[in-house]
Amino acid sequence: MYNVKPLLLDSQFPQIYRGRLTTLQMNLGYLCNLSCTHCHVNAGPKRTELMSRATMEIALQFAKQQHISQLDVTGGSPEMNPEFRWLIKAAKAQGLQVIDRCNPTILVESGYEWAAEFLAEHQVAVIASLPCYLESNVDAQRGKGVFAASIKALQKLNDLGYGKTDSGLVLNLVFNPQGASLPPPQQQLEVDYRQYLHDQFDIQFNQLFALVNMPIQRFGAVLFANGKQQDNPRAVFDGYLQLLKDTYQAQNLDKVMCKSLVSVDWQGFVYDCDFNQMLALPLAGGTPKHLRDLLDVNFAATKISVAEHCFGCTAGQGSSCAGALT
Repeated sequence: MYNVKPLLLDSQFPQIYRGRLTTLQMNLGYLCNLSCTHCHVNAGPKRTELMSRATMEIALQFAKQQHISQLDVTGGSPEMNPEFRWLIKAAKAQGLQVIDRCNPTILVESGYEWAAEFLAEHQVAVIASLPCYLESNVDAQRGKGVFAASIKALQKLNDLGYGKTDSGLVLNLVFNPQGASLPPPQQQLEVDYRQYLHDQFDIQFNQLFALVNMPIQRFGAVLFANGKQQDNPRAVFDGYLQLLKDTYQAQNLDKVMCKSLVSVDWQGFVYDCDFNQMLALPLAGGTPKHLRDLLDVNFAATKISVAEHCFGCTAGQGSSCAGALT
């Protein structure tokens, strides 16, 4: 797979600084039952990296000492980590709000039938990836049969109360573009999702998050592969980066997720965001930093590592872990 990192480091992206830290995003490992073309983690069924309980314990200590209110759990498929249930129970006992970034097909996968009920029992907010409401587009991006399995999983979540008014169980969906383009306006897209999923499958959800595809890891390699088909390996990659720069909106800088979040990898090393984690860009630059060495650090006003891919978070409507910024 082509390493795009050297092409991203020389950047004119503005220097930004962290505000008050409210969220700890924990990547529990790169193991996943799917291998999606847009995946910035390069997750898949053959990945073996998984966070240990010892690292989870340090993360919870970090959250407590930093007065963090929200735990954002991601992967891979975080439910595939054997310590997932222990972590969720411990986090809720500590008073943390918990988000599970869920590949919904895992909820109907053999061996994980427990997952949906467990999430509901512990009132975990679910952010489920459904990169389109059309079967052909989802299966092209994520694999044959993924759309049908995702619909079945979302219906299961609805049956448990997720996405229903006044249930307290939050179900948000995630859209990703098919290729080297920006998402359409999130507000109108949510209307389209809501009507189609309700009419066709009687599915309800709370919000839709439209995310920009990041030109790193697997998606970055896909851009290069598309360029090779044109006898110019960098053509599509460079064109996509230029699109992100041309649609840069300065007002999005105030709302980017890295200003209130840090990301921790499966080994306990800390990064400014999940994208920087995948590029191995350490927190605030310099050498890698571990959670255990940051328990008492004041993160306010600390420098955030930036590179060319950061234009992905500030292009158009902007893109963050909670969708469009404007």
